[in-house]
Amino acid sequence: MLNTYTYPEFDYVQSREQREGVLARHPVVVIGAGPIGLTAALDCAFRGIPVVVLDDNNTVSIGSRAVCYAKRSLEVWDRLGVAAPMVERGISWQVGKVFFKEKLAYQFDLLPEEDHKMPAMINLQQYYLEEYLVDRCRSVRDVDLRWKHKLLSLAQKDDHVVLTVETPDGVFRMAADWVIACDGANSDTRAMVGGEFSGQFFQDRFLIADVVMKSDFPTERWFWFDPVFHKNQSTLLHKQADDVWRIDFQLGWDADPEEAKKPENVIPLVRQMLGEETEFELEWVSVYQFACRRMDRFRYGRVLFAGDAAHQVSPFGARGANTGVQDIDNLGWKLKLVLDGSAPEALVDSYCEERVFAADDNLKNSTRSTDFITPKSKGSRFFRDAVLDLAEKHPFARPLVNSGRLSTPTPYVHSSLNTDDVEEFDSAIAPGTNCADAPVTVDGADGWFLNQVGSGFDLLVFGEDPGVSAVRCGDIEARVLVVGRDLQDSRGLLASRYDGQAGTTYLLRPDQYVAARWRHFDQDRIRAALARASCQG
Repeated sequence: MLNTYTYPEFDYVQSREQREGVLARHPVVVIGAGPIGLTAALDCAFRGIPVVVLDDNNTVSIGSRAVCYAKRSLEVWDRLGVAAPMVERGISWQVGKVFFKEKLAYQFDLLPEEDHKMPAMINLQQYYLEEYLVDRCRSVRDVDLRWKHKLLSLAQKDDHVVLTVETPDGVFRMAADWVIACDGANSDTRAMVGGEFSGQFFQDRFLIADVVMKSDFPTERWFWFDPVFHKNQSTLLHKQADDVWRIDFQLGWDADPEEAKKPENVIPLVRQMLGEETEFELEWVSVYQFACRRMDRFRYGRVLFAGDAAHQVSPFGARGANTGVQDIDNLGWKLKLVLDGSAPEALVDSYCEERVFAADDNLKNSTRSTDFITPKSKGSRFFRDAVLDLAEKHPFARPLVNSGRLSTPTPYVHSSLNTDDVEEFDSAIAPGTNCADAPVTVDGADGWFLNQVGSGFDLLVFGEDPGVSAVRCGDIEARVLVVGRDLQDSRGLLASRYDGQAGTTYLLRPDQYVAARWRHFDQDRIRAALARASCQG
């Protein structure tokens, strides 16, 4: 189907409960083996939760889908042992350029500072991402991938869910303590629980043309407003693996999608952009419409929704898959504590609290980007063009240019799990914010800070050894990591990024977010914050 990729086929295997006719109960069942479902499986396994993944297909995603993966997603996948092949094969970039007509309006740098393990962004076709995730799942004992398993219905009980599943060998039932629905924007699971999915469809269409070509374009994100080769419309260009280039052409609402994606119409459009002398082959063509929507809530009883099943944004800004990965990063540790009986179910409700807040933030940014890219009136078009004109020479106008605000983690600034600061800090890594990475040395070996935290709660302590290895609150323990005792701040960047004066203490959640911070190590305050962060207080 593609010139540069051969789709794998995964074997259907009859499960034990199907063979023996028993109703087996599993801690977690994930619906959908796309990037978010596979990430959910790996995160559950990382935390010691056996998980079953059901998918009605037996291969990776077909065609051109997600392509841009941000630093935070790569950090999550790095913790799960799968980022290295992604970064190696993907195209790393951090510079973006925005053009208005024939002129460069401005450019930006996603990662202006050095000394982070993961790049700011990589471009990689979604089928490669899924293949690497599948390979990693196959190597993990607690992940059971079941292909050609289609969920037909589910019935919720007081403390579990019964699922009816169709396979090539017939229909059978299985049970789960919790179900994570990751079955996409057209989620059947969402329909089964009666979940509302509302929002806005935008009256415009875009054409995706993935082309194979050798080119001397730099490895950057280039976005044009009203270019000479596509008058009165917008165009986006960036590079993927295997010399595949993604080009997005704005079509307008009146375009016929079926006509627009015919090769005889796509090829002249691409040639007009690249020039007659450029040789290229079409790899994949599709047409899409923007939508910004979300579910009314992300928990329905024992069924939890993540990724596009829970929320949908326009593709500009790379907020789709990256937001879904952050959903899972937020959810996995909470399910673990609840399944172990160490925290009440209210902790699962905090997943909805925090990720609905993040979804609304992403929807807001995505909507604003879409409105800037596709003005809805002459007045908004005039404003946009004036901003682009001014941005070339006037810095004040550049923050107003919006070709897609690229994905960054949403801080949970109002989360009920946070303990507010009571002291002054000269660092933006506040409660509700994800941790920053930095180079460290552990047992004489060079490493990275984020690779040292995230298995459970951690206490990062600067300068003063409190003389304890952990602090407990009920069944939950926070491990103490002392800078200078347990790890070395090899370049001073850890202290710089965390304003790590002597005695400074951070309570870090298992998803590498800050729960609380203080200027001195105080076990009573730590226990109170630990109780709050696990919904025990």
